[in-house]
Amino acid sequence: MNRKIITATALAAVLVPVAAAPTVSAAPTAARYVDTRVRDCAGSGSGCHPGVVVHHWHRRGAQARGVGWVYASREGVRSGTARWLVKKPGGAWKTGGGWKRAHRVGSHVETSWGRDGHTGPKYPKNTRLCVEFRGLSTKACVTLK
Repeated sequence: MNRKIITATALAAVLVPVAAAPTVSAAPTAARYVDTRVRDCAGSGSGCHPGVVVHHWHRRGAQARGVGWVYASREGVRSGTARWLVKKPGGAWKTGGGWKRAHRVGSHVETSWGRDGHTGPKYPKNTRLCVEFRGLSTKACVTLK
């Protein structure tokens, strides 16, 4: 339970400074893999309405991208339910993760799917992932490069 709270808090710290460009990091001990975090903040005004952070990974030279975890947040609300969607290049939108209740953390709500490590579903390069909150037409989307 504490690990989930710590992970959620760490993910929130990553998303809050949304004005920063997407970051790329590679662990020196895992040189076989390229680990990447991409983020987006949708909506207008201050804060994220909603926001998304995705950790994806791949072996050097590979075209497939593994999705380790997806994090969704929304500023200025007390509750919410979110899901993530996926669209492969040339394909249709499909549900990646089912509806999940977001929990309040300060001035925003957040939820996540997946876990750290080189686990999770694999998608082709340039696949789009979006976070959607129930009742909100705006989505936050990223592309797996």
